[in-house]
Amino acid sequence: MSIPYSSLKQVPLSYASCSIGCAPTDILPRRLQAISQAGFSAIELSFPDILAYGAHATGQEIAADNYPQILPVASEIRRLCEENGLKIMMLQPFSNFEGWPKGSREREEAFARADGWMEIMNVIGTDLLQVGATDTPKESISVERENIVSDLRLLSDKLADRNYRLAYENWCWSTHAPGWKEVWEIVKAVDRPNCGLCLDTFQTAGSEWGDPTTESGLIESVSQSELRKRYEASLEELASTVPAEKIYLLQISDAYKVSPPLRDKTVDGLRPRGRWSHDYRPMPYDGGYLPIEDVAKAVLRTGFRGWFSMEIFDSGPQGTGKRYEMGSYAAKAMDSMQKLLKNCATD
Repeated sequence: MSIPYSSLKQVPLSYASCSIGCAPTDILPRRLQAISQAGFSAIELSFPDILAYGAHATGQEIAADNYPQILPVASEIRRLCEENGLKIMMLQPFSNFEGWPKGSREREEAFARADGWMEIMNVIGTDLLQVGATDTPKESISVERENIVSDLRLLSDKLADRNYRLAYENWCWSTHAPGWKEVWEIVKAVDRPNCGLCLDTFQTAGSEWGDPTTESGLIESVSQSELRKRYEASLEELASTVPAEKIYLLQISDAYKVSPPLRDKTVDGLRPRGRWSHDYRPMPYDGGYLPIEDVAKAVLRTGFRGWFSMEIFDSGPQGTGKRYEMGSYAAKAMDSMQKLLKNCATD
């Protein structure tokens, strides 16, 4: 399928609230202002940002399950977004939900958390919940496909009661679904009209092309020619088999090639690709090396013309931190997004 540039001019552009700001003074209202002034029309609202803004506004920490205190903060954030002409496109990241043993305390807490987050969705005015494919260790959960599907089907039905949707995302360090195809197979099996995909340029290229533990930054278990062949075949399959209407958004970021490579071990509960995701993800054309344009083109070839959302975690090539002024940084992100769209066009 061709990708006419004329069809890309109206692609709506969003920015994750957690993906900007590098100083304690870069509080949420200032972030929203920078995102709005750069021309983005919506945000993904990060749950940790709600808690952080609540602590700033009230002078005290708010527990992650204290919804009576969280909801007024969420309401104020919605007001701030409206002041800045921003829609709250999605609440994220809802993680480690699926696979807990039936009758376990963790499973009960996961479903209670779902109820609480739906109350937040009601207050902030979004209908979309991002659910990341769990990275809980296999020793703690069941990764049997039927159990994963059953849990997500129950969550989809709970969301459907309020006309909400579930955007399921592959995380490249996930215990059971690191690639786009795994989450797509799960979404198909869930078989609910309100359950679709959150795709991500980094998560796809980072699971099928890159590896932060190797000197080359590439998966080295096969030759580079075989790696390219497999990657192209995977993206061709995505473009030809995933219906556009089952894609709810595409998140945009690249990755630095880590030097020296990350050690192939779990640190602070995160596998290497998880650490890579948290600290080494610049915007496109800003020092990264993954073939992310190929992912975006494959998604656009499905006919998808929905949300492109900038979600970056840029602590610099060494992962040690980065300083910038938010206004110019957000403007640079918009330029990067526009360049990506132009480069994806076939005309």
